[in-house]
Amino acid sequence: MFDVFGSVKGLLKIDQVCIDNNIFRLHYKATVIILIAFSLLVTSRQYIGDPIDCIVDEIPLSVMDTYCWIHSTFTIPNRLGGRVGKDVLQPGVASHVEGEDEVKYHQYYQWVCFVLFFQAMLFYVPRYLWKTWEGGRIKMLVLDLNCPVVSEDCKNERKKLLVDYFATNLHTQNFYAVRFFICEVLNFINVIAQIYFMDYFLDGEFSSYGSDVLKYTEMEPDDKGNPMNKVFPKLTKCTFHKYGPSGTVQKFDGLCVLPLNIVNEKIYVFLWFWFIILTVLTGLALIFRAIVILGPQTRLYLLRARSRLAPQDQIETIARKCQIGDWFVLYQLGKNIDPLIYKELVADLAKKLEGKETV
Repeated sequence: MFDVFGSVKGLLKIDQVCIDNNIFRLHYKATVIILIAFSLLVTSRQYIGDPIDCIVDEIPLSVMDTYCWIHSTFTIPNRLGGRVGKDVLQPGVASHVEGEDEVKYHQYYQWVCFVLFFQAMLFYVPRYLWKTWEGGRIKMLVLDLNCPVVSEDCKNERKKLLVDYFATNLHTQNFYAVRFFICEVLNFINVIAQIYFMDYFLDGEFSSYGSDVLKYTEMEPDDKGNPMNKVFPKLTKCTFHKYGPSGTVQKFDGLCVLPLNIVNEKIYVFLWFWFIILTVLTGLALIFRAIVILGPQTRLYLLRARSRLAPQDQIETIARKCQIGDWFVLYQLGKNIDPLIYKELVADLAKKLEGKETV
């Protein structure tokens, strides 16, 4: 099992320099890891078994398995409520009359592993854009000041370079911050779009899938009312046609067991709750971001919280002189620089912005 998920370990490494925030990382790290792990799990037949096993008289089992996997299986929605073992074999599996009974085909299972991997790639797109736009600026500005053990001469020299950089580029970094905010909006758009995409992929069943499962767990167990049986049936039907001895077309009804759906139903229950939580958190983060952009006082409070060791008057001087882009870069540096060194940087920068030379 560890060999199967070995390729995911590379995504777990912690970046030496932080250029985003926790909500952003939930998208490109946590969600990407979850989706790729699920994709690998679905394709690991050695742990799940064959994805489909079909039974029909006079047709070789391997032929029937391949045919039904390619052409999909089906259930009868209006037979979901019959008595198992008497009226129906399993919910949705019973004899039907063509043209009268509704037939629901299940084709998604061929694509689940590919769709999960494709979704993982989409969740990484905003991160890729931000890394491209960011261009290593924060890493360049940190200049190893994230290490508390730095020689005094080296520390003073690098602090002076940072202060000079801010003074020279004051009010020119707004576009840098705007591009990060665009990526945050893309994260929100992506997660909403993927919820609709999965709903389309599962034939309109995903939007209420998690809530239906939650309601079902609170009720007395009953196969007829199990929403997982409706969306991910374990037993389905498959029709095979072939020529008989006289050249007439013969019809064979087969039963197909889908053991992979035991895994699929759990995967999509988890994804339903994960995507809902991620949507809510990302939406709240966007509201917070709007407050930060529109509220200078909020930026002052956040900068004060990031540099708690620095005097308040110095923080107020910097917040008053800086625009949103300057504030954003300085705030990002606060995540990466040692707190004691960051306090000295804030003091030097406040003096510089007030027109005084640093010592």
